[in-house]
Amino acid sequence: MSAPGALMRSSGELITGRRAVAEAIGAGRVVEVLVAPGARRNQGLRAVLGAADRARVPVRELGPADLDQLARDHRGVIARVRSAGPHAELLSERDLAETEWAEDAIAVVLDGIEDPQNLGAAARSAEAAGASVLVSRTHRGAPVTDAAIRASAGALLHLRHARVANIARAIERLQETGFTAIGLDGAAERSIFDTRCPDGRCAIVLGSEGAGLSRLVRDRCDLLIALPMHGRVDSLNAAAALAAVLYSFVLPRGLGGDR
Repeated sequence: MSAPGALMRSSGELITGRRAVAEAIGAGRVVEVLVAPGARRNQGLRAVLGAADRARVPVRELGPADLDQLARDHRGVIARVRSAGPHAELLSERDLAETEWAEDAIAVVLDGIEDPQNLGAAARSAEAAGASVLVSRTHRGAPVTDAAIRASAGALLHLRHARVANIARAIERLQETGFTAIGLDGAAERSIFDTRCPDGRCAIVLGSEGAGLSRLVRDRCDLLIALPMHGRVDSLNAAAALAAVLYSFVLPRGLGGDR
């Protein structure tokens, strides 16, 4: 472990949280781990520090005040990642049409998700279900922040991500490569329980929690389905709705194959 030193500023990005830092180390994104003195005696941090040691990532001790200055709610560990960004692989709109996707690939498309924690939670559901790519908006779309990475439990470090200016056009690019675009719309006549998910590549499209799908995006979808609500609450947050659709509607087809 490196000796304590003065607080250093860097153009590198910072992420916090034990699970997110451990995932970032595993993804080869971390250039330095920052902890408080005595961290190796902390049972909760041993796995993170062990991962850093195995990956030969430098570990440096900083005083609690210095850690607090770098990041709030760091929970005892901060990772400095490469300035290029913490994402697994960033795709362009053009890449969506030119990538050779698996025959049963799943894309998750977010139309208007503006909260970083919602983005992270949706990414976590998408990655856990084996999605090949996450698509979100650059304008009025959630940025990939420390909060997003933490909410994703590190999924944003592994899941390919396309940030695009025009979601409707991105869906069109996916359709050009054989994806069926399925929009989640509370007003849709068909529900996930009386509709069979099409075989082959599919893109699940979610709108914002307030406004839902935009008109252009709704019109671009091949199929609209609803997730019925049976209680007093009339909606789920985006990540919960996505998980329900992926696990009850898409995955029963059988995932199989490479991403």
